[in-house]
Amino acid sequence: MSWPRDDAKLERVRALMAERDLDALVVRAPDNVLYLTNFWGMKGYDACVFPREGEPVLICLEASEEDAARMVWTEDVRLFRGYDEIDPRPPTARVLELAREAASEHERVGLELSLGTQAADRMVGEPTTFTSEWFTAFGDVDDATPLLAAARALKTEQEIERMRLANEIAAAAMEHCKLIVEPGMSEAQIAAEWEGFVHGEGTGWEEKVELALGFSLVWSGPGIKTFTATTARPVVEGEPTLFEIWVCADGYWCDHTKNLVVGELTERYRELEAGLLGVYGDAIDFARPDASLAELDRRIRAGIDALGFPGQPSHPICHGVGARAHEPPYAHQAGAGEIVEGMVLAIEPGCYIEGGGGLRVEDNFLVTEDGAEKLSPFPDGIVQS
Repeated sequence: MSWPRDDAKLERVRALMAERDLDALVVRAPDNVLYLTNFWGMKGYDACVFPREGEPVLICLEASEEDAARMVWTEDVRLFRGYDEIDPRPPTARVLELAREAASEHERVGLELSLGTQAADRMVGEPTTFTSEWFTAFGDVDDATPLLAAARALKTEQEIERMRLANEIAAAAMEHCKLIVEPGMSEAQIAAEWEGFVHGEGTGWEEKVELALGFSLVWSGPGIKTFTATTARPVVEGEPTLFEIWVCADGYWCDHTKNLVVGELTERYRELEAGLLGVYGDAIDFARPDASLAELDRRIRAGIDALGFPGQPSHPICHGVGARAHEPPYAHQAGAGEIVEGMVLAIEPGCYIEGGGGLRVEDNFLVTEDGAEKLSPFPDGIVQS
């Protein structure tokens, strides 16, 4: 799928560059390359030199030439070989040479100096990382990461359309799992059903998605915990099976937590669901333009404390979503910042029972002038299968 050039976001980036007196950005994180060029690379070797004025330069693996011709928004695409019989260096060295050449005409350059995480490429979950030479090759540079975070925090109409597709695919995969989940099926088996639907049905979705990839953590009953892996534990009747799920559709993401139950939900979980949905609903109502991100964090955690889960959860309760599943802004009571119209936020309160079990709810919300718009059509809470 080829998307038309998103001038709204490119003009925003250039305006921020002008404020910071930067002549060019040099980026290599796959999500930043995608953001500036619409190119989602196969191996993460690719780079972009994005000038404040003039045509961006995409530096692209030769094997991806056809992909670039179909996807990218720039006419200046410079190819490098993955293997060169007369050059034994890794391909990243050839990328660096081309990037330095393309950036040489610019005086003030910004690099991703404080990048904490990056999205994966299309090929494997093995992100290509930066060598020290990359950070020293361009002389005295500025940190472009805050600029890109500020630009990416506000979504354009095209970005919202692309994120809606990811949300629709994730919801359809949950509807599929709702029909087939049963007691005794393992967490891994139902997770594989969800991921298989995302990749098999989401790829080609509405003839708008070229590649859809799903990622999941699935836990059931007492297996519900934070930061633990899906296992061969069985789906438990009467208790939630929690799906911590992400869909990437041509580089744009959604991040959800959804819950199914087989059989009659226990009274304990009915009470927990009602309490947590109250905290969640209050947070959604609060997520309006000009609201404090720090206060959102305090508000959610105070509500969870009142339910009898002090100090929880151990994970963030709100973050941005876009060309990464987790990106700025983050809500933290020791931090700063306000909610702004055009942000897409994942709101995710959770309560976890000592020894195992618990509940989390999460969806993605577009901040509008009238409040927070839920992007996923799949219900929140615990859904009967």
